[in-house]
Amino acid sequence: MSSGSFRTRLPGPVRNGWSTAFRHSLGRLPFPLSRRVPPSRLLHLAPPFLLDDYTPRYQLLSSLDAAKKRSAAYAHLSNCNLCPRLCGVNRYETTGMCLIGENVKVNVIAPHFGEEPCIQGHHGSGSVFFSGCNLRCKFCQNHDIAHQRNGFDLTPEQLAEWYIQLQDVGNVHNINLVTPEHVVPQVALSILHARDLGLRVPIVYNTSAFDSAASLELMAGLVDIYLPDFKVWEPATSKRLLQADDYAATAAESLKIMHRQVGDLSFTGDGIAKSGLLVRHLVMPGKEGEGARIMQFLAEEISRDTFVNIMEQYRPAAHVGKPRRRKPSSSSPTAEAVGQSDAGAGAPSEEEVRYADINRAVTNEEVGLVRRAAEAAGLWRFNDPPRHEGFAM
Repeated sequence: MSSGSFRTRLPGPVRNGWSTAFRHSLGRLPFPLSRRVPPSRLLHLAPPFLLDDYTPRYQLLSSLDAAKKRSAAYAHLSNCNLCPRLCGVNRYETTGMCLIGENVKVNVIAPHFGEEPCIQGHHGSGSVFFSGCNLRCKFCQNHDIAHQRNGFDLTPEQLAEWYIQLQDVGNVHNINLVTPEHVVPQVALSILHARDLGLRVPIVYNTSAFDSAASLELMAGLVDIYLPDFKVWEPATSKRLLQADDYAATAAESLKIMHRQVGDLSFTGDGIAKSGLLVRHLVMPGKEGEGARIMQFLAEEISRDTFVNIMEQYRPAAHVGKPRRRKPSSSSPTAEAVGQSDAGAGAPSEEEVRYADINRAVTNEEVGLVRRAAEAAGLWRFNDPPRHEGFAM
């Protein structure tokens, strides 16, 4: 896109004032402008990813399409086969692996300021943290929410009313659905109901990437920003740490579908993301090679323009670092053995704790290797601090 076509995107008064001031400054430059200052970089924006304005996708659904989605959502609840677990249970009567039935269980609903700057903005992201999960990550960073069913139950209609509160009272930039993979039917119903109540901000689908094609088909036209966290690459790793040996293959297909639906991440002029795919990767101890393979996949099979957040905040959590369970000995210990045991009592050694190989923080070297692999693969849009006032775009 030429610099002239880019400038036409600015509001008239701003454009005219900026152009006049810029022309007056040309006479004072000691060098030809065309050779020294690329006009397309003056505002630090990438024009292909800049939107004049944005209307959420759910606002564009016809009444017929909305009715079809409602019908499909109710059908899936009676025979739950949306997530890759394919439990097939009737959630009006019982639960599957996620332990969530007809209604959602929500742990926290609030404006959230812990997301990427382009997602949280200045007013926060309207985050809804769902309890339950269809994965069983041994290192889960939100274990108390995802695996302990803490929170309160809401119907889809009640959930929709909370979206409106976040929008009208919290003035948030978006509705951020955190770990929604196992409650996709309820989420679809809530978005459609919120549309009727006056919702007008984008929907963020914040997922572990363990989604099925069927669930993403139901979300098509309802989600504006997909925010998947692609965790690991090797089946042996995902089987051991996530209890899902098909995780990487499932996540890879899910990301392809997400990108086909919403494309690369795009922003309005205020620096807030409105539409597209933003991929996270939490670098894990000793797994930097898998992170590098994920970066290669993103560049080669999704898009080299994929916006990526390489995260370094891993910490041992959930089951990591807990003492191993020891089977009681068949014979009673001698007094001498008991004394020796007591004398050596204290913190368990690395050999005595669970998942000892990931019982530490990641190193700068591990994070750097993943970043270099991403750059070598051709990725260039990262969640780095901007070199100017504003947000990274």
